[in-house]
Amino acid sequence: MKHIDRLRTLGLFDARVPRYTSYPTAPVFAPLGDASMQSAALAALDPGIPVSVYLHIPFCERLCWFCACRTQGTKTLSPVESYIGTIEQELALLSATLPKGLQMGRMHWGGGTPTILPPHLIQRLARAVKAVIPPSDDWEFSVEIDPTMVDRSKIAALAAEGMNRASIGIQDFDPKVQEAIGRIQPYDITKACVDDLRAAGIRSLNADLVYGLPHQDAARLSDTVSKVLELAPDRIALFGYAHVPWVSKRQRLIDEAALPREVARFELAELAARRFSKSGFTRIGIDHFARQGDQLAEAAAKGRLRRNFQGYTDDECATLIGIGASSISQLPSGYVQNAAATAAYIQRIEAGQLAGARGHFMTDDDRMRARAIEMIMCDFRLDLSELRARFGPASHDLEYNLALVNDRFGDLVSVNESGLEIRPEGRALTRMIASVFDAYTPDGARYSQAS
Repeated sequence: MKHIDRLRTLGLFDARVPRYTSYPTAPVFAPLGDASMQSAALAALDPGIPVSVYLHIPFCERLCWFCACRTQGTKTLSPVESYIGTIEQELALLSATLPKGLQMGRMHWGGGTPTILPPHLIQRLARAVKAVIPPSDDWEFSVEIDPTMVDRSKIAALAAEGMNRASIGIQDFDPKVQEAIGRIQPYDITKACVDDLRAAGIRSLNADLVYGLPHQDAARLSDTVSKVLELAPDRIALFGYAHVPWVSKRQRLIDEAALPREVARFELAELAARRFSKSGFTRIGIDHFARQGDQLAEAAAKGRLRRNFQGYTDDECATLIGIGASSISQLPSGYVQNAAATAAYIQRIEAGQLAGARGHFMTDDDRMRARAIEMIMCDFRLDLSELRARFGPASHDLEYNLALVNDRFGDLVSVNESGLEIRPEGRALTRMIASVFDAYTPDGARYSQAS
């Protein structure tokens, strides 16, 4: 309790800060006048360096109340098939822009619900992407899987197109919690999905869980953790529920009175983390876990862990090309986000132009702070020697931020001439510490809880 009191005094349970899956964060992005930045950055890519591809499928048959992603409901395949046609048009525009010979090192399908696609659309979409950006020899293809929206034929189609990683949405197995978030997903359906994925030869499975959901308590979450361990995933992501009804109107259907209070929420996360650690998982960053020998665990051990819009990753591709509505590209010159609303995205593509609507040109200071924040989020430390070697005298600008961290967080951090290290007992404050190095305070931005 003494440690909890210290964290409370430091503001952990009141703070609202970014998750830092990018820097600058998306609220900093500004409208783009045209597609010139996007086109120029794509055309200038080195064809000898593979890129990652993120493809967004914004459709769901059911809209889970807890979700704040850009999604829309549909009961028919008609809009989905039409959307795939628009993506093919976007790919044609990309084909005319990208340098010849460019290869794809990673591809990830997210949503929405990618597994809303029937087998023939899975095949059509995957082959359309690979025709424009062919896979490298050691490429990885991961897909977000909704166990209630997948069957063996869909899994077979994904595996045939090269899927070798799957991310399974679970959130919580307790029926009362599932009812409160509008996502009914029995354990036996999830278990059957996992068995089918393993039988199809998928070598890596990730399970997504969420803490801080309505009616969650220690007993319910502990039971969910036990069931997840029975599924034997290779990786686990344990995300804190972000209650942002001003962003996602469907979250207004959630009873706020049923949400765990701040300290209880923190204790739920700690409970799950202890269980996973005792079961042989290595803790990765602030909210991921991986079995020993997994590539993510190896990347963390060797200082190669990275952070992008999908969370923690061992992806070493410097460029990410986002395809589809609301997708964000990370390009050498900065970030570009496609039009967020599906209708606006379709309108831009059908007009014969790339879909980038918002973005941010990176300055040298942005790049330095982005790397500093990534170090903190991935490694719980900031190595000044690396930053000095890469950014030269400009790195002295971070000394002011380091002094602020030292003054504010005291003995929970170690600050010296080498940089910064967050001690284990202070790692719950990681996002808050990272925010000290953030040079932007966008007007009206409201973030999720730090705990």
